[in-house]
Amino acid sequence: MREWISANAPAGLAGLAPWNEPAADRGTGHEEALGARATAPYAQWERSLLQAGVVCPAWPRRYGGAALSASEVLVLQEECARAGVPRIGRGTGELVVGPVLLAHGTEEQRARLLPRILRGEDTYCQAYAEPSHGSDLASVETRATVAGDEVVVTGHKSWVHGARRADVALVLCRTDPGAARHRGLSCVAVRLHGGNGTRLRPVRSADGTRDVCEVVFDGARAPLRDVIGGVGGGWPTVMTAVAHQRTGRAAAAQLGFQAEFWDLVRDAQKAGRTRDPLVRDQLAWAYTQMTLLRWAAVDRPERGPAFGASDPGGVVASLLRAEYHRRFGEIALGVTGAAGLVRPDPEGGTGETDGNCPQPGDRWQQLFLSARGDTIGDGTSEVLRDIIAERVLGLPKDRH
Repeated sequence: MREWISANAPAGLAGLAPWNEPAADRGTGHEEALGARATAPYAQWERSLLQAGVVCPAWPRRYGGAALSASEVLVLQEECARAGVPRIGRGTGELVVGPVLLAHGTEEQRARLLPRILRGEDTYCQAYAEPSHGSDLASVETRATVAGDEVVVTGHKSWVHGARRADVALVLCRTDPGAARHRGLSCVAVRLHGGNGTRLRPVRSADGTRDVCEVVFDGARAPLRDVIGGVGGGWPTVMTAVAHQRTGRAAAAQLGFQAEFWDLVRDAQKAGRTRDPLVRDQLAWAYTQMTLLRWAAVDRPERGPAFGASDPGGVVASLLRAEYHRRFGEIALGVTGAAGLVRPDPEGGTGETDGNCPQPGDRWQQLFLSARGDTIGDGTSEVLRDIIAERVLGLPKDRH
């Protein structure tokens, strides 16, 4: 992989943006990366990756992937980072929707939708939770009514990550209100733009960003052929989606965690904190946990089918990732000292993410605040522990 990257990476690509650093996902680093994606070297690199099948590398070869194992995908990520070039991926479309289509979609859906994800023509988000139904997805109230060769979607979804950047939302709807909770549900791919009866309301997070939205569906329409898993087959479909979301995020987080850790070590050294026994102990704990997370991300998917039903191992990986990142945010803020307790004045010109929404000026403050949501976003830590207890350890359900 290292030799292939060296032979195919265009000259100058590595210096265009901080491709593999956490800053590339937010703030000025994100803006720099967006601008660099419009350059000729980036386009050339994307073509090379597509031809080699490593844009969606874990997908089967017949659908444009390279059938790489989890450890091979991690090698690809690490070698791209070593070379300073982007590992171009398709986000939720690659990590969640692709596996869902392979497990539950028809051959017609795969042939039509997978190439659009692969080429970057469709960007997906997931719309499951609702204002009154967060972790309890079986209680969703968003309705989808079949009308001829279409479905009409009406309802309200909350905590939708990446909705403003997405073209399509995978929406969990109730198509049979008279059926039992886990039945009568359907997963529908709904277009978010072009006057399709959808409204997005950005939600300001504690860290100052607005990457999460509420999405209102007011008679939004989708072709009946875009119901993935069939009408009434939404529950197994969304369970597969949630499983791949958890494992995909855990695996994708590895490089970011490594970069954050070594950045914190350097900041601690500059501040003279590395001689503090408590700081040394906390950094050692973080390094150990980061190493365990890497092993878990590599080993878990190789113990079962690449694209199948929910794997409890993914729940373990997700819980480890979320708990680690929240604790690491606390450690990082502690290393910075008293300065980490002061949030910049909104009028102080520290930058804005959207409108008048100020962004913290210190990256460790932002990490501390954003990591609090990690223990909620893919299912609360309490829910994940219940799943581990019941499905992995075989313990009786808690009746209280």
